[in-house]
Amino acid sequence: MSAPVSACPVPADQRPINEYKSLQESWFFGWSSADFKTFIVRLGCLGGTSGFIAGPIAAASFDPTEAFGRFFLAASGGIILLVSLILLRLYLGWAYVYRRLHCETVDYEETGWYDGQSWTKPHAELAQDRLISTYQVQPILQRLKYSFGVLGLLCIVGRSLWQFC
Repeated sequence: MSAPVSACPVPADQRPINEYKSLQESWFFGWSSADFKTFIVRLGCLGGTSGFIAGPIAAASFDPTEAFGRFFLAASGGIILLVSLILLRLYLGWAYVYRRLHCETVDYEETGWYDGQSWTKPHAELAQDRLISTYQVQPILQRLKYSFGVLGLLCIVGRSLWQFC
């Protein structure tokens, strides 16, 4: 017997629900959907690891023994930059899946980049996808936006302190 024919012409790996599950199960994207404490701990570890890159660069610019304040602020700025880039990648991945889940139509490619198609979701599937986008993906996006806000605030504070160093 042959397998039942699906009414959805979109390849399985390009279906929004499967893209969501793939992101959720992925090591990199999955940690942004973990509980808040785990998320903060991982951001801290990421910041600490970024310090191994930003610290020597800041030390080359500002001698820590002579201008510790500027060294510290420069290293902190580098850490914030690197953490922001990682958060940006996380945000862009989740925002893409959010748009795919929330949209009425699904754009897909059957065999390559040159044969793009569009498929309109049935009402039941659209309702399910919108529930997932609203209650599962949107809180992740809000958490990442909040994280950007905190990093931006740290940049403002650092810039304000720069003149006193």
